[in-house]
Amino acid sequence: MIQRVQSIYLFLAILCLGATCTGLEFFRFVQSSNAFSFNVFGIEAIIDGSTTEIYKSIPIYLSVIGMCLFMFMTLMSYKDIKRQLKWARSLTFLYCIIVVASMVYFYVGGKVFFKGEFTKELGLGYTLLVSGLPFCFLAQLGIKKDKKLLDSLNRLR
Repeated sequence: MIQRVQSIYLFLAILCLGATCTGLEFFRFVQSSNAFSFNVFGIEAIIDGSTTEIYKSIPIYLSVIGMCLFMFMTLMSYKDIKRQLKWARSLTFLYCIIVVASMVYFYVGGKVFFKGEFTKELGLGYTLLVSGLPFCFLAQLGIKKDKKLLDSLNRLR
């Protein structure tokens, strides 16, 4: 199992997505002395640069943990290659939806909090979130390659 390249790709995707559960900031909307920070635990309001309070508690960490568990189940289903390929395709699709939703919120979300001018800042959590998507896609390609190899060997029998 560990010698297959898709196992390494899925493990790297699990690490990238799991690292966001530590509370790394996805992005921040800043206006003069106020800021709103978005991470897996919700939206935090930073007022006057020092006081931090939870503005809105959004349990995104539940979906992140669910995606990590789904990646692990896909990784461990190496004995049934058809099921693993089906799960890898759905995993890539779900991950793509999460990345696109976070991009839309990054570009539109600041208008919810501020009326005037504000700046947007990306955090390390966003980078880790986006960097896991290519690993899922490469794992899917590796699984497809293994399935094609097994199908060609079955034709030879």
